[in-house]
Amino acid sequence: MKSEQQYFEEAITLTAYMDQMEKHKENSFGVYEKFDVPKDDEFIGLLKEKSPRILVITEDWCGDAMMNNAILRKIAEAALLDVRVVYRDADTDLIDRYLTNGGRSIPIYLLLDDEGNVLAKWGPRAASIQEDVLARKSQLPDKDAPEFEEQQQAFIEQLMKEYTTQHELWLTVYEDIRKTFMPVLQQSK
Repeated sequence: MKSEQQYFEEAITLTAYMDQMEKHKENSFGVYEKFDVPKDDEFIGLLKEKSPRILVITEDWCGDAMMNNAILRKIAEAALLDVRVVYRDADTDLIDRYLTNGGRSIPIYLLLDDEGNVLAKWGPRAASIQEDVLARKSQLPDKDAPEFEEQQQAFIEQLMKEYTTQHELWLTVYEDIRKTFMPVLQQSK
């Protein structure tokens, strides 16, 4: 069984991943180009000082990954971090270590120290966004209902529109990543 360190060493950079995206590329770059990390944030300073690495488990067909990875890239650039990506479906052993409610939800961000030890895990969504998405999903009809497919597609289209246009959602993702990683960074050597 490969370690997180081995996955990291074999992975591609987040920049390379975004450059070779086949689905959601335009939307992801749209978020990336419009989002800036908050100025004078101690989080970025702490990331620069501690210089952790981040291993991302993702796929480019995922709408959450489309938005979140663009924000993570901005964080990484501001803090000069090495962020690398593995594709969830290429080797499910890694994602199976980090299931969300029993599922292979993505993206997952693993904050690693120099030896490849996992210091923290974030993903697949900011907590408040997750609550909203689950509440809205609960309003969909049963999967066997004739109108399910149409309503689910409309829900996904609305979510993608929000993910690509609502700056407050991008800040929510940033703040949630910050809230997850800050305490660990403050405790590390």
